[in-house]
Amino acid sequence: MTRSNNILVRTAFRFMKAEAMREFDKLPNERILITGASGFIGTHLCHYLCASGAEVHALSRTLHASKVSGLHWWTGELGDIATVRNLLATIKPDVIFHLASHVSGSRNLEIVLPCLHGNLISTVNVLTAATEVGCRRIVLAGSFEEPEPGDIPATPSSPYAAAKLASSAYGRMFYALYQAPVVIARMFMVYGPAQQDLRKLIPYVTLSLLRDQTPKLMSGTRQVDWIYVEDVINGLVAMAHAPDVAGCTIDLGSGTLVPAREVVESLFTLIRPQSKPVFGVVPDRPLEQVRKANTADTHAKLGWKPVISLDEGLKRTVNWYEQRLREGALEGFDPRG
Repeated sequence: MTRSNNILVRTAFRFMKAEAMREFDKLPNERILITGASGFIGTHLCHYLCASGAEVHALSRTLHASKVSGLHWWTGELGDIATVRNLLATIKPDVIFHLASHVSGSRNLEIVLPCLHGNLISTVNVLTAATEVGCRRIVLAGSFEEPEPGDIPATPSSPYAAAKLASSAYGRMFYALYQAPVVIARMFMVYGPAQQDLRKLIPYVTLSLLRDQTPKLMSGTRQVDWIYVEDVINGLVAMAHAPDVAGCTIDLGSGTLVPAREVVESLFTLIRPQSKPVFGVVPDRPLEQVRKANTADTHAKLGWKPVISLDEGLKRTVNWYEQRLREGALEGFDPRG
């Protein structure tokens, strides 16, 4: 991550309450590889695990400098199998969190190949190299956008969803055929401090309202399962530690559906700007998925459940962005993308 992003995420990390770090003692001396480590979830996970005393190896496409104790940065292209094999043979990780992804909700044709290479090819390469080298656990980042295995027909709603569906299928195949210790984290709509893609709804609306600008939005009718990033990090770490979950797909979500419009209205109430959000000026995307996490199944498998309510998570998120704006730390960050 860049120096400025590193500072921002360290600050966001301090927002985590001590009691929420209950998983720290479970990975104290292990060697961990995190792909996509410079992304929103990856950066939070890096700081979380480094604070636990784990030896953390962070991978990104470009070089990043970090003064975080225990964090080792690597660069490489996961689409190249030789690079992935060399990396894993060198690091020999005990646990892999494969978070690298080309994330896009676009339905446009030009997104198909980037999603194929950034999601599916990279995942197959990581699974292949990890199975060859051997490790204790591989945690793959799935998505609620991908159809569930029982969906008939299992038609993906976007190139991203199609690539994620295929990636999860390969994960299950590697477990079934080669006994690879794969577990798939089916993450729902993650939000919170230091979210880097300012086109996402919550950072876009938050920064717009804090600057007294008018957010221009879709209809806001879509029902979404929102999950705070701190809860997701705890869930991922639990997945790396829990016994008897290899081969499973496990939901990391709140189990509750809340319309996007209601979230926007909550942000407006917290910030109270002069400008008001305008709904319906941006077309809704076709085939938007409405799913909520099976939290009962997740708790049975992991002993994990989310602890940060949506109201509390939004309040923390607004406070974080408000403080960064006061400090000038978000200078040059445009919430309109």
